Amino acid sequence: MPMSADDARMRQILRECRRIAVVGLSPKPERDSYQVARFMQAHGYQIIPINPNASEILGQPCYPSLSVAAQHTPIDLVNCFRNAADIPPIAEEAVAIRAKALWLQLGIRHDQACAQAAAAGLWTVQDRCLKVDFARLQASLSG
Repeated sequence: MPMSADDARMRQILRECRRIAVVGLSPKPERDSYQVARFMQAHGYQIIPINPNASEILGQPCYPSLSVAAQHTPIDLVNCFRNAADIPPIAEEAVAIRAKALWLQLGIRHDQACAQAAAAGLWTVQDRCLKVDFARLQASLSG
């Protein structure tokens, strides 16, 4: 089956973005953010938790913001588990720290923020689950 343009972009993100900052990562194992981050970590991605109310999640130190995290480690992909209204400043921070991509999880869309991030050179994905798309595209990532 031919790969769509969206699939090609997601595949490129998954290949090139190995350090994932998860904005809104919960320390609660039952939360989607935790499950997605744990899954990606188990598949070799470095997880950088962004949560001002936690000190450590998934064995990694938490940071209160992308800007603070970027002072300690490079960030390739910003994966957002926040309400759509919270996305514009996150997208601005993603641009400022020179992330390669901005990924808004399933159910989250903000066309204007993504357009601004894309205009600054970031790949953007909206309303998609990172875990589901990784699992779906996994076979094509090694090829």
